[in-house]
Amino acid sequence: MPNTMKIFTGNANPVIAEEICEYLSVPLGDAEVKKFSDGEISVEIGENVRGADVFVIQPTCPPVNDHLMELVIMVDALRRASARRITAVLPYYGYARQDRKVRPRVPITAKAVAEMLTVVGTRRVLCMDLHAGQIQGFFNIPVDHLYAAPIILRYIRENFNDVVLVSPDAGGVERTRAFAKRLDAGLAIVDKRRETANECEAMHVIGDVAGKTAILLDDMVDTAGTLCGGAEILMKKGAKEVHACCSHPLLSGPAIERIKASCIKSLLVTNSIPLREEARQCDKITVLSVGELLGEAIKRIHNEDSVSKLFV
Repeated sequence: MPNTMKIFTGNANPVIAEEICEYLSVPLGDAEVKKFSDGEISVEIGENVRGADVFVIQPTCPPVNDHLMELVIMVDALRRASARRITAVLPYYGYARQDRKVRPRVPITAKAVAEMLTVVGTRRVLCMDLHAGQIQGFFNIPVDHLYAAPIILRYIRENFNDVVLVSPDAGGVERTRAFAKRLDAGLAIVDKRRETANECEAMHVIGDVAGKTAILLDDMVDTAGTLCGGAEILMKKGAKEVHACCSHPLLSGPAIERIKASCIKSLLVTNSIPLREEARQCDKITVLSVGELLGEAIKRIHNEDSVSKLFV
């Protein structure tokens, strides 16, 4: 079985794994991933992987710890079954927001996760829209960092006119500027002050949004406080309407209620992580698939071709 491609998935997002397999015309690998009665993760690989080039599709989305442990244990099982190379495919990288020390005596958990994945036998990582790009440097193995930008940009071009791209905070300016440049659109920034974790207070807008369709752009939406607060101040500054885009729809806690009650007309997300039931029923949310993008990257990695053409 030298250089045979095999694709496995845990329980985090089996739907996108099936999309990837369909794109690649490869069957999804046989793996049983479940829990023992005490909550421990049980993994059993049901087919021969000796000498194979194996890809494990597993975003570490909520419940983050369960899905992370599934990934770690699957990689260990595949390594012990003599897989030639194991690539962890992480459409969403959990713990990415803990990428530096912000106070004394706190961990850099994103680095700890990288070390866990490496030590169990991961030999390559494929991820998408990391919250902090420097996380690539936390690994001492190759990391391919994809962006959902081509898919989101295409949707914006086809559905909106006279737009201004808006960063909801200073940290997202570089990402938003890249989008604005490719759309030949204006750029604005919402200046905010974060009071406590997961809560922020929008202060004012830097840039001209009056009379334009404002599109808030972020890598993820968690509790939606940032987006909804930003949308409100954009409308006060004269925006014609406000839409939002993100790669990773965590949508935890009061997020859906906030979005429904907000002036945001639509929220565009990808299927990097599955939507919970309440989010699937929200008519403001549109989901774009990144399955083909990930599938093409996997094919190029397997064939030892360049992945950089997929980057933006």
